Amino acid sequence: MSIGIIGSGLIGSAFARALARKGVEATISNSRGPDSLKELVAELGPSIKAGTVQQAANADIVLIAVNWTKLPQALAGLPTWNGRIVIDANNAIEAPEFKPFDLKGRLSGEVVGDLVPGAKLVKALNHLPAALLAGDPEAEGGHRVLFYSGDDADAKVKVGALFEKLGFFALDLGNLAAGQKMAGFPGGPLVIHNFVKFG
Repeated sequence: MSIGIIGSGLIGSAFARALARKGVEATISNSRGPDSLKELVAELGPSIKAGTVQQAANADIVLIAVNWTKLPQALAGLPTWNGRIVIDANNAIEAPEFKPFDLKGRLSGEVVGDLVPGAKLVKALNHLPAALLAGDPEAEGGHRVLFYSGDDADAKVKVGALFEKLGFFALDLGNLAAGQKMAGFPGGPLVIHNFVKFG
């Protein structure tokens, strides 16, 4: 399955590093265009190429990791999603204050879901610091745990399989609502903790 990344900040770049470590091909993009990513893709190696946001969005699995306030602009005018998988790595906060946005009782995944109509949304990669995501998932002698959640069972199976291919231990937290309460930042009890699966 083809993989696209929208957002080349800390999380987007970290995921690209995890893919590159295993030689998994992907297209990474940002709002500034492919030329701004030349140094990054040269560092990551041949499996990661720079592309436009439109090119990344056409992949079978698309990671979205963009500053919260820039999400509507970043996702505007993209091709119809038609059941393709979106990994939502966003939390409703933004540096440097990290103050939560008032979503009027909604979950961040619901807001992102409205921006990618027709996609199969899986919430993941929003609970760990980028340095841990970019690092060796087997560094502690086990497999670093990546939590994920969603309402589409088939999409979750595919995302979980991708994470395990990268050397992580993928753990399904259930539906989107349940998973976000457990692993959403801020407030989720699983956030920031570096869990490792041994054996």
